[in-house]
Amino acid sequence: MGKTKRGKKNAGSVLMSGNRIIMLVCIFTVLIFSIIIAKLIGSGNKETASGDLIIPKSEIPGIVGFYPYKAGRINMEIIAVRASDGTIRTAFNTCQVCFDSGRGYYRQQGDSLVCQNCGNRFYADEVELVRGGCNPVPITDEYKTEDEEYIVISGEFIEAYRELFRNWKR
Repeated sequence: MGKTKRGKKNAGSVLMSGNRIIMLVCIFTVLIFSIIIAKLIGSGNKETASGDLIIPKSEIPGIVGFYPYKAGRINMEIIAVRASDGTIRTAFNTCQVCFDSGRGYYRQQGDSLVCQNCGNRFYADEVELVRGGCNPVPITDEYKTEDEEYIVISGEFIEAYRELFRNWKR
């Protein structure tokens, strides 16, 4: 009799641990899918199959929006600014002078952008208009297309600037 009870108890334990494993796998799978979906929905920008970056104009917050782009193993970022005249201006979020330091990127402070390497501060309205010096690298009209809803920046164009982000530490 003792052997039978033990046999049944062991079979029940095996069945119970099998059910726990299945339940844990299901929970883990749901968690992973939730994270993936949240990332896809949470990032307002989208990439096309050709690697173009699509920025929905309706999702550009307040003054400055930051839009990530991955070029191989290199993380890049585009700035989209809603200027005071109503236009939307774009640039790479890296400083034309400080990019090689790894900290030559910008953060918004009020209506200004501040270089995190040298501290240079300038008005967000100047994005894409000012060239040279400690300013974000402009993405001008010839490198993007725009309609009422979206700004599309060529993936080929973006990838050509990947070296500016090689040391990026954001």
